[in-house]
Amino acid sequence: MHILFICTGNTCRSPMAEAIARRAIAERGIEGVAVSSAGVAAYDGARASGGARRVAAEAGLDLEPHRSTTLTEAVMATADLALCMDDFHLWRALELGGGENCRLLSEMAGEGGAVADPFGGADDVYRATFDELERLVEAVVARVATGGDAR
Repeated sequence: MHILFICTGNTCRSPMAEAIARRAIAERGIEGVAVSSAGVAAYDGARASGGARRVAAEAGLDLEPHRSTTLTEAVMATADLALCMDDFHLWRALELGGGENCRLLSEMAGEGGAVADPFGGADDVYRATFDELERLVEAVVARVATGGDAR
């Protein structure tokens, strides 16, 4: 299974979600699940934002190697499950052929609503977003780990 996290620029929310998911998958010893991220308006090769890198580092996660990826039909085609941060991302993923494998991350986690974009905010804004992503991603990974329908 390949889980793709989608946001706008692939420099804040989706790279943090990807890193959180990698850790959660490793901690649970889940095999056969790959994760990546992309952005609907990303510039290929951009680094994660400074706030995302700092907040992830505080949580023991390294976003230094991350480079952004633009969401394209080819990238979308690799995903078994595409988890979007807001309705615009979901619309774009569907437009690029995502179909029934596209969901809002929050809805997949049993909640609802958009994950707010911290871009340009202070580190405390990034921390709040990180904490929200951690809760949501952990819920989705737990669902995958227990064999629940991840789609």
